[in-house]
Amino acid sequence: MPVRTSLADRIAIFLDGGFVRKKLRRQLNRPAVAADIMKVCTDLMAKDRLREADLFRIFYYDSEPYDGKATNPMSRTTINFGASTVAVAARRLLSTLELQPDVAVRRGIVLCHGWKLGSMALKQLAASAREISAGDLVPDMKQKGIDIRIGLDIARLSLKEIVDIVVLVTGDSDFVPVMKFARTEGLKVYLEPMSHPIRTELRVHADFVF
Repeated sequence: MPVRTSLADRIAIFLDGGFVRKKLRRQLNRPAVAADIMKVCTDLMAKDRLREADLFRIFYYDSEPYDGKATNPMSRTTINFGASTVAVAARRLLSTLELQPDVAVRRGIVLCHGWKLGSMALKQLAASAREISAGDLVPDMKQKGIDIRIGLDIARLSLKEIVDIVVLVTGDSDFVPVMKFARTEGLKVYLEPMSHPIRTELRVHADFVF
């Protein structure tokens, strides 16, 4: 068992990167940068329940941007996603974050499964039937490996009794099983949904919701 140097509760913060970036973009009206992510953690540590706690580590989980190319099946236009400004900014965010003190970045992957109708096109077509155009299609991207990495890391910290509290920053109810496991192993589980509406089961299996 790790040697404890403080009587204060030791905590680990787990950030669901895709969720955090989406919430920050809406709050800030711009893409999030590394400093914005770190401020989320600083603000968390300043809350009453965590102010006296000892930070073990911040774990940030996100996927590298898709680095391939894809051709629109209607316009035959090829897009190089890896060279886009969005991809460049996403890689910079990850590389900057992993150099911050007490931060570990865990990377998933993004796969492209062809093309699909965009949400805006679906709304328009539902309101009024028309022919589908090339602009209605968007790449069908799927993020893989994030949930399992978060689950494994929380399970490892729980079983090795490295921390007393895990703070999960997400609004995804897929994390309920690992929350239940951590609590069964004696950890407290706090949830920071960043004002996102969450399902009752997330509240039920959290010791505290900020």
